[in-house]
Amino acid sequence: MEVSVGDVVMPGDKVKDIESVSDKQRVILGPGLRTDGANVYACKAGILKKRTAVYFVDSYQKRYIPSQGENVVGIVTQKAGDIFRVDIGASEPASLSYLAFEGASKRNRPDVQVGDIVYAKLLVASKDMEPELVCVDSFGKKGKLGVLNPNGMLFNCSLSLVRKILKPDCPLFKLLSDELKFELAVGMNGKIWIKSKSSVQDTIAVANAILLAEYKPQSELPVLCNSIIKSLAVLR
Repeated sequence: MEVSVGDVVMPGDKVKDIESVSDKQRVILGPGLRTDGANVYACKAGILKKRTAVYFVDSYQKRYIPSQGENVVGIVTQKAGDIFRVDIGASEPASLSYLAFEGASKRNRPDVQVGDIVYAKLLVASKDMEPELVCVDSFGKKGKLGVLNPNGMLFNCSLSLVRKILKPDCPLFKLLSDELKFELAVGMNGKIWIKSKSSVQDTIAVANAILLAEYKPQSELPVLCNSIIKSLAVLR
């Protein structure tokens, strides 16, 4: 069966839209799609979507499959020699070297303990290799990566919700930041860390807003945020 963008796809369905794209135009296959020769097929159930030159299958999924270059939030579960084991919600833990931090060396080791929450980037992600993380960019700078504040709140959500709130046109964080001051790190693996600069109630309010936004269209997000902010004002 041949399908187009916007259709519901099942594993094995052939995607015809990609075949009609000019050879000069760059096409990127995202999650849920695979190639077989010159043809492209769906490998999981969901809705076929396109964002710029990226084709992917949008589906409700909680099991994360590591993909190179994605930012993830994980929990350090073990220290084995010079390597930390980090739970990122995949089928196996990812490895994080102590040298994968800004300014790290044999004499200047990063202060990372078991139980710490880290925001990192996947350097290696392959079905044949163990996932490998780094907490620096290509210039060796940490930027927003690294060990997160332990006083924050970590919770899990579906991968489809992560993709929704990270869309450039999603107004959720803009609406919340107009009234609430908070920091957050969103991992493509469905783990989100939040820390409010004022109170625990604000942190919980932001987390609730994110979770409730999963099944809300963008047109209803202003109403949702106003409702949560008003409820928070009553508690104060």
